[in-house]
Amino acid sequence: MSGDAPAVSWETLDLHTAQPFGIARWTHSVYPRTFVTLTLDGRRGRGEAAPNAFYGETRGTVEAVLPLLAPALSDPWDWDGLHAALGARMPHDHPSVKCALEMAAVEWCAQAAGVPVWQLLGLSPTVLPESSYTVSLAPLPDMRRQAREAVGRGHRVLKVKLGTDQDEAILEALREEVPEVALRVDANAAWTRAQAKRMLGVLDAARVEFVEQPLAAGDLEGHAMLRGVSPVPIVADESLHHVGDVLALARAFDGVNLKLAKLGGPLQALRALRLARAHGMQVMMGCMIESSLGIAAAAHLAGLCDWADLDGALLLADDPYTGLDWTAGQLARPGGTGWGVTRRS
Repeated sequence: MSGDAPAVSWETLDLHTAQPFGIARWTHSVYPRTFVTLTLDGRRGRGEAAPNAFYGETRGTVEAVLPLLAPALSDPWDWDGLHAALGARMPHDHPSVKCALEMAAVEWCAQAAGVPVWQLLGLSPTVLPESSYTVSLAPLPDMRRQAREAVGRGHRVLKVKLGTDQDEAILEALREEVPEVALRVDANAAWTRAQAKRMLGVLDAARVEFVEQPLAAGDLEGHAMLRGVSPVPIVADESLHHVGDVLALARAFDGVNLKLAKLGGPLQALRALRLARAHGMQVMMGCMIESSLGIAAAAHLAGLCDWADLDGALLLADDPYTGLDWTAGQLARPGGTGWGVTRRS
């Protein structure tokens, strides 16, 4: 590497979902995403910041914090140094910004080595788990339509957003509408303990594979109680903010949903994945609503996981990146060098 200093630039785009995307907390159609580019020695590394207000991030915080954190990216090969420098500047906050910078460093190194990121990280070229496709919260006829159309496009695994007083009716209607598909459920931390206990039998009757984050993020005791009586696995999402959370979650959950944007990047997600495995947990590689750039980064790690939920870019009407190879819910491992995607012209 030359003695030149890396140049870090960024731009924010408003990405739009093809239809409103609803979960228990909100419904949105517009998602601001900030794209970071590291340029050094004629090569580029790219990252995506996908802020989520639940984790204390917005478009405004991303744009305010990037000038403060970008100088930490002084040597793209020094991944430990980057992580330490980002932590020293912002110990526990702004994970999507840290993710974008870490993504950029890792891709720059893969470009320098002339290999895909998964190969740079020493991972095996395994087939990725089939991704779920999300049926978001909406009036019941709309949820039926979402499920029917997804199955018509070839999707065989659906993740159903719940967290309402109509959850039992939603599950019964979708199981009637698409009886042949695998169903997963995500309550997005919206159920009470009593509601969750009532729903366990409903989940079992509907042949649900697992339920994601049934209770509030901080209620580990409640999740441990549910896990003890649940006929389906309990998977943590909102309860997992940092790599260090995995140890505490192992007694309360059967699995974890890893999202690069909330953990601080692909290297942090890989650390969390290995820690979860060491404690006997199952692992899902998840995503935010992201472009194919962010999804590609997650896909490079997804072959290590039991489950995948990588449909974020499939939900967009205006994905600014291309290059991922989807056959319905089956995503091929990204090829080429780096993340394996290109910016649309």
